[in-house]
Amino acid sequence: MTKPFNAKKIAENVYWVGAIDWQLADFHGYKTERGTTYNAFLILGEKITLIDTVKRPYMEEMLSRISSIVDPTKIDIIVSNHAELDHTGCLPEMIKLAAPEKVYASPMGVKAIDDLFHGQVKAEAVIDKGTIDLGDFHLTCLETRMIHWPDSMFSYLNERQLLFSQDAFGMHLATAKLFADENCPDLLKRESDKYFANIVLPYAKMVGATLTKFKALNLPVSMIAPDHGPIWRTQEDIQKVLSWYDNYVAQPFTKKVVIIYDTMWGSTQRLASAFAEGVEAEGCVPRVICLKSTDRSEVMRELMNAGALAVGSCTMNNGIFPTVADCLTYIKGLKPQNILGAIFGSYGWNLLAFEELKAYFEKAGIPLVLPNVQAKMIPDEEKLLEAYENGRALAKELLTKIS
Repeated sequence: MTKPFNAKKIAENVYWVGAIDWQLADFHGYKTERGTTYNAFLILGEKITLIDTVKRPYMEEMLSRISSIVDPTKIDIIVSNHAELDHTGCLPEMIKLAAPEKVYASPMGVKAIDDLFHGQVKAEAVIDKGTIDLGDFHLTCLETRMIHWPDSMFSYLNERQLLFSQDAFGMHLATAKLFADENCPDLLKRESDKYFANIVLPYAKMVGATLTKFKALNLPVSMIAPDHGPIWRTQEDIQKVLSWYDNYVAQPFTKKVVIIYDTMWGSTQRLASAFAEGVEAEGCVPRVICLKSTDRSEVMRELMNAGALAVGSCTMNNGIFPTVADCLTYIKGLKPQNILGAIFGSYGWNLLAFEELKAYFEKAGIPLVLPNVQAKMIPDEEKLLEAYENGRALAKELLTKIS
């Protein structure tokens, strides 16, 4: 039956019944200017099964899609792969409507759902590598803790070789084109990088362990269906996104040097430009970012694929400039690895800002490998040359990590 929002078939007996959020502009403090999708999936087996739900305001859209192929009250089983509210926001309402036989989650998912909904939802735990019997279909479940919550779980539809991967392999991208191969490859890489850098990066080592555990199961994968963004359905795309994740986990040193700064009267900007010239002179790639015009989430996207971070700040109220403090607080929490550090900036009558910058680097675990460039008031040619030479020195040190 035709509905305002219709289900989309992704495999035999398997449908996408999620929602598109064209207006989402911010998620957990990172800029999502391209919106997102909340992907939910319906398996039409002997036991009709819903994989995840959607953010609460989008429940009607999801129900319309489900209703286009089956009466929602016929749903027998609901599987919650991830308890975060963009996937469980309407879970209590769906349970009330469908009255399913079972609601399944990981052991930690059961606890998370209870904490979120204060006893309104009763879920049953499925053990790691356990199976959910859908009659003619079977789901194998794998705990994937900290991708990116403790409750996270993969579920694998054995008979269709289809991996429901919750937040792994996803991205915030609102698109009516359901499959990755229908979208621009460069856009997919950019948004995948940005998603991992701003959401999953602190847990990179755990992601690596989980991927190793999953690969050890030797399960053939013909499709990866994440909870955000397009679905990966070709072997070329599946191998591509898996290789991206291997690289995200490794965070190898690269020749890119991210140079972030903010400035009041242009002094720190001039130092940043000179620093970048030095970096480029040694064959590395400077990426200069003024924090007045660039969001911190873009800084993280750039930094995840970099080998060094140079931070410049003017002095304001005996400390660093507010945009610089904001960005460094964000970087510290996301814990990028394999990054070398350097500091530069300008001051008027004290050097307190440089001590503050140093403290941020220490807390972030980013080693400072050079003396600071500290320009009083307006940098003269000597200070600009010092910034240039520091750029060269940082690039040289970085190249030793790569060779």
